[in-house]
Amino acid sequence: MAAKLKKGDKVVVLAGKDKGKQGEITAVMPKDGKAVVDGINVALRHTRQSQNSQGGRIAKSMPIDLSNLALLDKNGKATRVGFRVEGDQKVRFAKTTGDVI
Repeated sequence: MAAKLKKGDKVVVLAGKDKGKQGEITAVMPKDGKAVVDGINVALRHTRQSQNSQGGRIAKSMPIDLSNLALLDKNGKATRVGFRVEGDQKVRFAKTTGDVI
């Protein structure tokens, strides 16, 4: 199945502790059905000091389920994603506005 949400998409969180927050997808894990969104679902990870890093408590964005994310359209509203064929190209479009993403 084609990916409805991809790396670089602007999304809004629909459910969970970060509900209503917006961010950009930095990584997608299609096998797990999860995505990492910048600044969303942040957890503190304790890391040991090494030659390469300082160590201490480091904030890290953890994966969030794709079902809890919605794409933002050009108006800044949450929208569902649809697919259509334009010419010989399959494209994603926003269901609210009909614009190609």
